[in-house]
Amino acid sequence: MNELYNILLKLLELMPQPLLETLYMVVSATVFSVLFGTPLGIATAVSEETHIWPHKSLNKVLNLLINIARSLPFIILMIAVFPLSKLLVGRRIGTTAAIVPLTIAAIPFVARLVEASVKELSWGIIEAALSMGANVRQIIFKVILPEALPSIVSGITLTVINLISYSAMAGAIGGGGLGDLAIRFGYQGFQEDVLIGTVIVLLIIVQLVQFLGDKIYKRLLR
Repeated sequence: MNELYNILLKLLELMPQPLLETLYMVVSATVFSVLFGTPLGIATAVSEETHIWPHKSLNKVLNLLINIARSLPFIILMIAVFPLSKLLVGRRIGTTAAIVPLTIAAIPFVARLVEASVKELSWGIIEAALSMGANVRQIIFKVILPEALPSIVSGITLTVINLISYSAMAGAIGGGGLGDLAIRFGYQGFQEDVLIGTVIVLLIIVQLVQFLGDKIYKRLLR
């Protein structure tokens, strides 16, 4: 019992700062990836030949960019964008610097999920808007986004969970957060209690995110 108490005290001492760093990375990357990935996904979907804004060449370019970005392993991506991180935030490594590759990794993921959400919509709804004289902009903002919002929220939930995983990997190369705690104290420091505690905290965060995402999704469906 006394040993368990000491382990809890150690975790309470070590955990707060890495936990805040992980939340900071994940929340920031989620916001930026949704801001850039959502319009990218919508543009990819509506620019198809059979949709409301057919642009074959643009559609091919967008699909190519998304596919290239999604094909890069995250660890390699983090190293590859060191110069960009330095340019944008003034540092190559660290918690703030890790937001750059996290965002770049998440943007194409969000774009594909949004694209799929748009494609799932019944064409009859869009056709009805077209028959009433709505233009492309009106259809996107007044028909597509409201109708696809529950599915998009579900996709964002999945994105956040992936970003939690990516943020843990970022700790391997100086990204900070819970991943850094697990590697430095748990693995390299041979402290299994810290390693196990970090895994448990990550599991709890993922479960909370999934729970909140499901609640919001069900509320929007109503």
